[in-house]
Amino acid sequence: MSKIYDVIIVGSGPAGWTAATYTARAGLAPLVIAGALEAGGALMNTTEVENFPGWPEGIMGPELMEKMQAQAERFGAEVIYEDATKLELLGDIKVIHTEDETFQAKTVILALGSAYKKLNLPREEELSGKGVSYCATCDGFFFKDQEIAVVGGGDSAVTEALFLARFGSTVHVIHRRDKLRASKVMADRLLSTPNVVMHWNSEVTTLNGDNELTSVILRNNVDGSETELPLSGLFVAIGHQPRSAIVSSEVNTDETGYILTTEPSTRTNVPGVFACGDVVDHVYRQAITAAGSGCKAALDAQEYLANLVG
Repeated sequence: MSKIYDVIIVGSGPAGWTAATYTARAGLAPLVIAGALEAGGALMNTTEVENFPGWPEGIMGPELMEKMQAQAERFGAEVIYEDATKLELLGDIKVIHTEDETFQAKTVILALGSAYKKLNLPREEELSGKGVSYCATCDGFFFKDQEIAVVGGGDSAVTEALFLARFGSTVHVIHRRDKLRASKVMADRLLSTPNVVMHWNSEVTTLNGDNELTSVILRNNVDGSETELPLSGLFVAIGHQPRSAIVSSEVNTDETGYILTTEPSTRTNVPGVFACGDVVDHVYRQAITAAGSGCKAALDAQEYLANLVG
């Protein structure tokens, strides 16, 4: 533990790799604790990305993350594939523990990301990217003129369903209650969309298909009846869970767990600790916005370190 890094970045993905590139180019030699199983973030589970600037022909999500990582490493970022197990952030020197090692830093950038809430159904992981998706803006275009469905009833689900209505021949909205939780304006807009079909009091119980999704089984939670709904795409929009639990005892979060920052900066309530990406953003959640916030976090960390020297 003799070495003290200027910057340690916990997490990867577009936010973490961008923060690493900027801090590495500034000569700060950052350490990226990228994660053991989920290095690269949510885009590692995405197929073709067509809306990231600079890739007019599109690029596969894992390839985009590999290129971002390579860019960061080119400028001197150090990367380890371990999970942070404990963070001690309140002192002037921050301490980050992994299963095997302990690291120290003057500043920490939290790029912990968030996880899509899942249905927790058999074969859900297997069919992810093969008909099951958690991001309409990422994957909606691939289902043009096809039968697709959205699970959920809040503003996020309604927003996704309205977006998907531009592409799908029919958009089925599957909601376990008899009334949408979304705002009245959004709900009215959805219910007046011609190619939207509502399935009230319904839950998905089974995902069918060998190499790709072909249908789902719906169970009516009032009378217990089951029906098969042929689909090529199922979009799960039941919320996100920010991965902030590991720091929530020291870093302020909102009631849903998203880390709070001092807008427009990425500063948290703990001096020398900055947060970026989906662990902060519960509105946009796009690769490009995460990358932008990673840039901001890097610049904020640079300024903090410069003031320490001064």
